[in-house]
Amino acid sequence: MVAAESDQPIYRVLARAQLRKGCEEQAVAAAKEDLTAKQRIARGQLMTFGCFRWERNLFLYAECVGERLDAEELLPSVSPYLELWPGQEEKRAWIQMIDVFHFNEPASLEHWKRKSVVERRVGRVAHLKPEMAASYIYYHYQLQEEQAFHGPKYEIIGMHENMLFGYQEFPVVVEEPALPGKLRTRGTPDNWSDARMDLHFQPWPDGHLYFKPVDTVFVYPDIE
Repeated sequence: MVAAESDQPIYRVLARAQLRKGCEEQAVAAAKEDLTAKQRIARGQLMTFGCFRWERNLFLYAECVGERLDAEELLPSVSPYLELWPGQEEKRAWIQMIDVFHFNEPASLEHWKRKSVVERRVGRVAHLKPEMAASYIYYHYQLQEEQAFHGPKYEIIGMHENMLFGYQEFPVVVEEPALPGKLRTRGTPDNWSDARMDLHFQPWPDGHLYFKPVDTVFVYPDIE
């Protein structure tokens, strides 16, 4: 029995790749010309898809409808221009980033559909101090699953090694999560600043803490 459209789950995919030296511009051009994502959106297999670049890093954010798709399936034309990552039996062009924080998650297709115009879709990056990674995840998982306070519905932060990649949409939509949290504790600080996130981040060369925006290669749909 085929599930009704409204019953199809939404899978959020975050992935990171590294561009081969000397192939950066070829890779970006190939990404922009690849029609795979647009075709999948037209077929209802993708809701949102974005590609972002910071230095030699390439990031993907995707909302897959019905089944989880790998980054290679979503952007195949770029694979020849990517370094291969070791660590598994077969080397990989893309590394799946771990979802370490979101305020909200898809409860259904209808719940996740945008109800208002999206003016901007943004990618951003930051680096954690390696010794503070466990603390960062601890505080953010607690906040996320205690639903201690509400925040941007579509915001999500992924992690690979000590690098964080965040996806955001503007104008911000804030609403109560449709799915219940997994924790019944109340450990999130009443004043979030007491979590001292300033101590968790590795400063940028210019002294800036936290996230910085990165270049957008493309986002689909462009404007809703």
